[in-house]
Amino acid sequence: MQTVRAYVLVCGGEKCKESGSEQVKEAFAKELKNKQLDQEIKLYETDCKDLCEMGTLVIVHPGRTKYVGVQPEDVSEIVEQHLVKGEIVSRLLHQKPVEEKEVPSYKELDFYRKQRRVALRNCGSIDPEKVEEYIARDGYASLDKAVNTMTPEQVIDEVKRSGLRGRGGGGFPTGLKWEFCHRSPGDLKYLICNADEGDPGAFMDRSVLEGDPHNLIEGMAIAAYAIGCSEGYIYCRAEYPLAIKRLKIAIAQAEDLGLLGDNILGTDFSFHLHIKEGAGAFVCGEETALMASIEGKRGMPNVRPPFPAQKGLWGKPSNINNVETYSNVAMIIGKGADWFSSMGTEKSKGTKVFALTGKVNNTGLVEVPMGISIQEIIFEIGGGIVGGKEYKGVQIGGPSGGCIPARLADTSVDYESLIQAGAMMGSGGLVVMDETTCMVDLARFFLNFTQSESCGKCTPCREGTKRMLEILTRICDGEGVPEDIDTLERLGRVIKSTALCGLGNTAPNPVLSTLKYFRDEYEAHIYDKRCPAHACSALLVYSVDEDKCIGCGRCAKVCPAGAISGGKKEPHKIDTEKCIKCGSCIEKCNKDAITRL
Repeated sequence: MQTVRAYVLVCGGEKCKESGSEQVKEAFAKELKNKQLDQEIKLYETDCKDLCEMGTLVIVHPGRTKYVGVQPEDVSEIVEQHLVKGEIVSRLLHQKPVEEKEVPSYKELDFYRKQRRVALRNCGSIDPEKVEEYIARDGYASLDKAVNTMTPEQVIDEVKRSGLRGRGGGGFPTGLKWEFCHRSPGDLKYLICNADEGDPGAFMDRSVLEGDPHNLIEGMAIAAYAIGCSEGYIYCRAEYPLAIKRLKIAIAQAEDLGLLGDNILGTDFSFHLHIKEGAGAFVCGEETALMASIEGKRGMPNVRPPFPAQKGLWGKPSNINNVETYSNVAMIIGKGADWFSSMGTEKSKGTKVFALTGKVNNTGLVEVPMGISIQEIIFEIGGGIVGGKEYKGVQIGGPSGGCIPARLADTSVDYESLIQAGAMMGSGGLVVMDETTCMVDLARFFLNFTQSESCGKCTPCREGTKRMLEILTRICDGEGVPEDIDTLERLGRVIKSTALCGLGNTAPNPVLSTLKYFRDEYEAHIYDKRCPAHACSALLVYSVDEDKCIGCGRCAKVCPAGAISGGKKEPHKIDTEKCIKCGSCIEKCNKDAITRL
């Protein structure tokens, strides 16, 4: 039997598929076969490794060399130069090697150096559709340890001592939540995974579902054993077809091996897992609305108490955690509470996964130890701001979170510090903003999302967010009045204290945080009828600097409204009545002759 001397891992995540990863994989298979290398070099499809906007991603072992932006036409060069001659294809590297030094493995790259992988440890490194690869990395060993050597109480105690807190929102202690459900009387209990993930730009849970579904299943099985339930549901939005496909494959594989179903691993513990596809309603991320949706009802929140641990799905005691929370469980049981609690801060243990997006060079999925600063994430892992522009702030926690300004970039990423700063951990959205971002418009964007996603059940959320959105729209349109600021603050406080569910309570956060840190931008919109970021089109006025204009006509040719006129080699003019403020003229002018104020 011929020895395998190298491995080629092609990313098969959604982003890389959009970039043509399937064609890249086919090109590798064809090239390796043509060169008779297909027996000694193995080709695998994995899931997203994290640099999502740089697909297609390809990793070559040994050496763990990472190539980005790989196209089918690049494959022959990688095979010939790297796999045959042993020379790196430098032009396709994410981070170019320092002169006269060896090419760093991907773990040595700036993007990974400060990361610590727990929930994402297998994503991008294994074939998610082969249970054998998960088992080869100690998969299901923690489940075996739990059901064969530990009591449910011992499992709960281990999770409590680890300090694991819910990764989907407010950070409630996971072990304590399990204990409440464990102690609730009743023969029938339910375990639920919230995989709805409705935040704009969020893709943390999707990456785990697509890249390491068995990790989630093992974590849920351990939780079910601890709580004492035999039925479980994964509530996943239907917009994640690849995730659902791989979950179904993983569940079937686990059942075939006796890792799910009746008498798991030869014990009297049984656990059956089902998938419930959601319609993508943001409110179904709230646990009582989620349970209503599973029951076939309209997804709307209910007043608590009773809490799910007392009376949840179909009136039975239930426990709900999100994907990332369950994805930490197997490692906690396998390596112990002390190992997990050694990472993070005193009150925020372990790691946190973030979807790093916005005006940052390295967008993608990152998992960092709690306690790392915002500054480190953006400038060391994220590689700084695109185009070298000025860093302005970061929105953490999605529509339920808040904006933290650049001057607080040293803020520690932990539950307490973020809340104190006016934001929250949330599920892990992290949107970076630069000097071109209008903070009033940003608040309007997030409030527009939460208002349109409001279930309408309670008046504060249904009507209050609508009034706030109307005011923000008016301000961005240059029609704001001085009292609007006080009105926004008053409405925000009322909604936070009176809305029915957590999503309603947190809906005003983006507005209140931007008012706290960027009040001057609101005042500029209202008093000066000016957008400092030049982002609100209603407040922009385009004009031509006659001293700079050479009359080349480039701007007039691209103007879709025909608002620019002027003779050849003569200064042009912009008709402000016709101008639609699209910015095409500024992009085309190479003399910086067009300004917007």
